[in-house]
Amino acid sequence: MRVLLVEDDLRVSAGLASALRRRGHEVVQAVTAAEAVEAEPVDLILLDMNLPDRDGLEVCRRIRQHNEVVAIIAVTARAEEHDRVAGLRAGADDYVVKPFSMVELQARIEAVMRRTTRTVRTVTALQVGPLRIDVDARRVWVADREVALSRKEFDLLVALARQAGTVVPRDRLQLEVWQTTWATRHNLDVHVAALRGKLDDAGLVETVRGVGYRLRAA
Repeated sequence: MRVLLVEDDLRVSAGLASALRRRGHEVVQAVTAAEAVEAEPVDLILLDMNLPDRDGLEVCRRIRQHNEVVAIIAVTARAEEHDRVAGLRAGADDYVVKPFSMVELQARIEAVMRRTTRTVRTVTALQVGPLRIDVDARRVWVADREVALSRKEFDLLVALARQAGTVVPRDRLQLEVWQTTWATRHNLDVHVAALRGKLDDAGLVETVRGVGYRLRAA
């Protein structure tokens, strides 16, 4: 899973990033609000509420306005109830108070990712350019032609369509389609190749080398 760690204390950031990497996560680090807002797409943001250039609540609101899907966990020393309420109302999915253990943080990450994945899957119809997807009926059309997809091909297409025009990291696709980040690289590539063939438009699913795949939005 790709994690954006927003923390201005370099010692804390280095220790937390190391612990996250040992658990198999890819970590991108930011020390300011500006860096956080401009960061590449990720699956999860660990957001410190005390940043040197802007209040964390404002950063959380801004990120949420531009991305309703990404999971956000506020990580802060602000322990008062009104602080936790403010963080959740600003768009955070969870709120962790320092100091905390990595066992607790990992459990909260897993819980948040389960919740956000279920929320995303509640959308029942998707339209992306010539593609029309009925999520409930598990049917797909390209223009007026219905396309028969396997179960995994359909799940992969839906995962891409929900973030059309945005690069979806490989780990995020593996988590959504196979419910694990341990699926082999070859497995994902084979399903993407099969999906391209059935959609009859090789350029519709674009490869972003070293990152993942993107469904062309138009």
